[in-house]
Amino acid sequence: MTRKVTGDWLTRSATQTVCAMLEDAGFQALLVGGCVRNALLGAPVSDIDISTNAHPERVRKIAKSAGLKSIPTGIEHGTITVVADGIPHEITTFRKDVETDGRRAVVAFSDRVEDDAHRRDFTMNAIYAHRDGTVVDPLGGMTDLQDRKFRFIDNADQRIREDYLRILRYFRFHAWYGDPNAGMDAEALAAIAANTEGLGSLSAERITSELMKLLSAQDPAPSVAAMRQCGVLSEVLVGADDRALAPLVHFEGAIGANIDPIARLAALGGPEIAKNLRLSKKQSAKHALLREAVSSTDAIAVIAFKQDEQIAILSGLLRSSLLEMPIQPDLTAQARRGTKAVFPIHSSDLSDQFQGRELGVALRKLEAEWIASDFKLTKAQLLR
Repeated sequence: MTRKVTGDWLTRSATQTVCAMLEDAGFQALLVGGCVRNALLGAPVSDIDISTNAHPERVRKIAKSAGLKSIPTGIEHGTITVVADGIPHEITTFRKDVETDGRRAVVAFSDRVEDDAHRRDFTMNAIYAHRDGTVVDPLGGMTDLQDRKFRFIDNADQRIREDYLRILRYFRFHAWYGDPNAGMDAEALAAIAANTEGLGSLSAERITSELMKLLSAQDPAPSVAAMRQCGVLSEVLVGADDRALAPLVHFEGAIGANIDPIARLAALGGPEIAKNLRLSKKQSAKHALLREAVSSTDAIAVIAFKQDEQIAILSGLLRSSLLEMPIQPDLTAQARRGTKAVFPIHSSDLSDQFQGRELGVALRKLEAEWIASDFKLTKAQLLR
């Protein structure tokens, strides 16, 4: 039985035009990777990757003749990005690895899709499709996809040694698309456990990117638990403890909270986040706020007043997860109350008595009294 993929991402004119551009020039155009995998799984499709037997410079000439913009985004690795109707399509020449060192590979171009498939990471990611949707499955990845089983292509140990980032990608993909009830591939886990030292060769930026994607999955707890058992978690996040992650995910679902990877990272702990990861300034600030709020004695309403409603709710969920206690029944109500609270004193109310630094001290003292009263003291009572 011939299997086909479908979806607006495939039938839109931009993607059809790019594929036809290559085929009309006598070359193959096979959609591959995430777009095909996700379409078959019924998941959203974002990036469009196309494999071809046309070499990069030839792709650029074909695109120019078709009046399309091409960008040499990774020409040394055989990748040209062709933009049609504002949509980028990454076109990569069929490749086979010649030499690898765990971080980068020396590749040679190939005319065979089978060579290209064998150098990919997981069987589920080595499924191709023609522009009419007909599936091309050179390595039998459809069986694993139907079982939602992530399995390394050919030899797991060899695949990992080609690029140690594949260790983290394995857990990330399993969190997003794997069957949580089926467990993980034993050969994959054994190979991962034997190669954890290779993670030290990866940049903090690459590790951070993968962890953030992993923690953005609906329920990353089983994958993170497997990372701990394989010795991966301690390699990428020194001192981390995943015991609070599963309760946090449960509590998020209980109150309908949005997924927040930074809150989940805070649940993992680890005393040297800044050394282990490369978070943005915004992410770092949020992580610090959450960790500080969790360890403070401030009520949820007070945290919301000082920060915002989201930080207060996440802090409440983290407290319950880390302390192994039920969530506060009126958590969201208290966070909302704190957000709406308005300190009734303005600097102008004290300017006739205090100036400069003394004015700031007086305002902070009155605010502390007002907060201690659970936001109940009135302006008149505070100024008395």
